[in-house]
Amino acid sequence: MSTSVLYRVFGLDAFEHVCAESFLGLFLLTVRVRDRHVRCPGCLSPDVIRRGTRPRKVYAPPVGLRQTVLFIDVPRVQCERCGQVRHVRLPGVVPGKNYTTAFRRLVLDLRKVMTVRDLARYLNVSETLIRSIDKLWLGKKFGKPRLRHLKHLAIDEISVRKGHRYLTIVLDLDTGAVVFVGDGKGQTALKPFWKRLHGSRAKVQAVATDMSSAYYAAVQRNVPSATLVFDRFHIVKLMNEKLTTLRRDLFREASDQLERSVLKGTRWLLLKHPDNLDDERNERQRLEDALQINASLATGYYLKEDLRQIWEQKNGRAAGRFLKDWCARAQASGIRVLQTMANTLLRFRNGILNWYRYPISTGPLEGTNNKIKTLKRQAYGYRDLEYFKLRLMALHLAKFELIG
Repeated sequence: MSTSVLYRVFGLDAFEHVCAESFLGLFLLTVRVRDRHVRCPGCLSPDVIRRGTRPRKVYAPPVGLRQTVLFIDVPRVQCERCGQVRHVRLPGVVPGKNYTTAFRRLVLDLRKVMTVRDLARYLNVSETLIRSIDKLWLGKKFGKPRLRHLKHLAIDEISVRKGHRYLTIVLDLDTGAVVFVGDGKGQTALKPFWKRLHGSRAKVQAVATDMSSAYYAAVQRNVPSATLVFDRFHIVKLMNEKLTTLRRDLFREASDQLERSVLKGTRWLLLKHPDNLDDERNERQRLEDALQINASLATGYYLKEDLRQIWEQKNGRAAGRFLKDWCARAQASGIRVLQTMANTLLRFRNGILNWYRYPISTGPLEGTNNKIKTLKRQAYGYRDLEYFKLRLMALHLAKFELIG
């Protein structure tokens, strides 16, 4: 076999052919390092004394459907210049690994369209080998992303395992890339990120979070110049939870069987947008019956619908007046859960109205959470948490489909 064929197929022009054979679906190729490439791996001096060889088995790209395995006797040399005794470097072979650079390139290309399991079966190698190649590449490319360009961030946590196991995600809202994945949730999970952010000298302008006291304190302490924006999705979600609690309390306290039967099964009707009610299922009529029979529920429902108008005002000043009026109505209702909601909104008033300065939210991060769930489902979970984190940081590249 000529050197040109070796170079074109395997990228191993530094070797010369010894023998080749086919055995049980395998293509076994024995090669040796050319004399001009036998150098000291430390100082690259060609003045060396050979001290035997060590056999190595190296994976190369398949020939057709046949797995290709290279058998190489690696020369062991003593350098006359530096006096060290070492094994020579193998050109075209990844240092310290049992595969060629061409094999690594093939794996990384196929990983874009194949799962780890399918790729391992196709190349007739272990899943551990495929995963390690992918992990090394992801670590090199996304292990320490640059933070200097960050201006608008979103912070939220996701559940990754049963038993309240969480990861905290920091998303760059300008690029859609995950720039940090921390263990757990709260301030502790973000400590490594703040440390790297301070070192990068990034000028963060705004941060979108939920109304968590931990995130509020962390942002105020570490990026005091940034504007904190409380996410509208989480505010509406909190109001929905309050309305659900109110309906449950009213159902529990109802003494009339007719009132209980009307309230039963109306939870999702109360949370639906009025435009999404299905008339064919008589949802609109059922909702109206429930609101007519209970004044407290009607008050909570209409306040819930009015809350969305905070983000539909002309400017922040008008939104502030609307928010103040909404909270006054909720407090005057005499309903405990609505009064609690009003107190919460007043406490976080500035963060809510900051949306008019920076109209950002954690919505893109919620979309990323859906991708994460799809990624976990297709991969049937990840045993290597570090590998899972790296996969999350490369999610913005998955534009069409996710491969587990």
